[in-house]
Amino acid sequence: CPSDGEIFHGNGIHHVSVNGSFYPAKAKSRRQRWEVKPSEMANNTFNPIRAIVDGMKLTPNPDKPMIALSIGDPTVFGNLPTDDAVLQAMKDAIDSQKYNGYAPSVGYLKSRQAVANFFSCPEAPLEAEDVILTSGCSQAIDLAISVLCNPGDNILVPCPGFSLYKTLAVSMGIEVKLYNLLPEKSWEVDLQHLESLIDERTSCLIVTNPSNPCGSVFNKEHLQKILKVASKHCVPILADEIYSDMVRTTNHPSMASLSSDVPILSCGGLAKRWLVPGWRMGWILIHDRNDIFGSQIRQGLVKLTQRILGACSIIQGALENILNNTPQSFYDNTISFLKSNSEICFNELSIIPGLNPVMPSGAMYLMVGINMDNFPDFKNDVEFTEQLVTEQSVFCLPATAFEYPNFFRIVVTLPEEMMVEACGRIREFCERHYRPHSRNSNDLDQ
Repeated sequence: CPSDGEIFHGNGIHHVSVNGSFYPAKAKSRRQRWEVKPSEMANNTFNPIRAIVDGMKLTPNPDKPMIALSIGDPTVFGNLPTDDAVLQAMKDAIDSQKYNGYAPSVGYLKSRQAVANFFSCPEAPLEAEDVILTSGCSQAIDLAISVLCNPGDNILVPCPGFSLYKTLAVSMGIEVKLYNLLPEKSWEVDLQHLESLIDERTSCLIVTNPSNPCGSVFNKEHLQKILKVASKHCVPILADEIYSDMVRTTNHPSMASLSSDVPILSCGGLAKRWLVPGWRMGWILIHDRNDIFGSQIRQGLVKLTQRILGACSIIQGALENILNNTPQSFYDNTISFLKSNSEICFNELSIIPGLNPVMPSGAMYLMVGINMDNFPDFKNDVEFTEQLVTEQSVFCLPATAFEYPNFFRIVVTLPEEMMVEACGRIREFCERHYRPHSRNSNDLDQ
């Protein structure tokens, strides 16, 4: 007979009574030893920048102070502080003690409305329900890819492009197809190549404008051509527009303002324009004038935000005042500084034999091509930039990290005198290792 608290059912299943309830008793574990393994998602998560940089032998020249031109953080050198109005908005939000609790998973309605008001335009109107607040632009991109794509789908990613897209997609079992940007055309999209990659499993086209790592800005006409391809093949767009107002040109509309039918998830945030990347405040702007996303994509985004309550409540509380009270002069001064530094860097590097810088029009970056034939001491851009650290204590990011070998990326946010010093060291390095093209036998026969 069963003892107190136990009962046998006629089917032979053994149950145990706990506080009057009956639960199936757990079978004994068959494991004989500990064997805890990381998940497939963890194993498939790979950041090419970290993998390449961590594998480099970086030993700076002890006689020269290190100048790191590799980190896309405008605060590193301390010369680009955010505006006092931004700091005051944060102080007021803290002092109010209204934002110490949990915010809704999609963000406070008032904060979402503030973002909608700030970015809305007649060509692409926004309401609060079209805005989802996130923990930085990175989470916005993560949510956008997650809601649009299933394992086995593919996404189209610019090359060179921000490495996070591939890091996220591959970890989710999503194939990444790289479409080419053309340096000789100021990094415009190779539209024919882009279109050739689209198939029935293409679930998202990522457009980064302005570009990281290129610093390029697409004009209205080129954006319209990209939209035409997306419309023809019914592919939604993830527009990474975190650098949308870090531009030095006048013809730089948002992608959504030009779209008549293509639905767009625009990802942005405070990080770059307001120079506070560590505050981790981003957003998704849902542009869906033809109701192609409909309620399902919106509901999917809401569900995904509920996995982690992302955006910091204090920053949300400050957001309306940050957007409304930051003076235009702050933005203008930042852009003027970046423009000046970009011109210094471009002009200095343009006269160095073997280097081919591409003049940027936005963001905080400049890409430099290396004529590897002129530098036979090195096999590729990784070796080139590694030795540049060893000899000159200048660290530029090899563009292999962006799957675009034989270029390197320079961040132009450092103080002007350091920019000039860094360019001088790069020139000295190149002069030491540069070799003219040798004439081969075919040349001699002609």
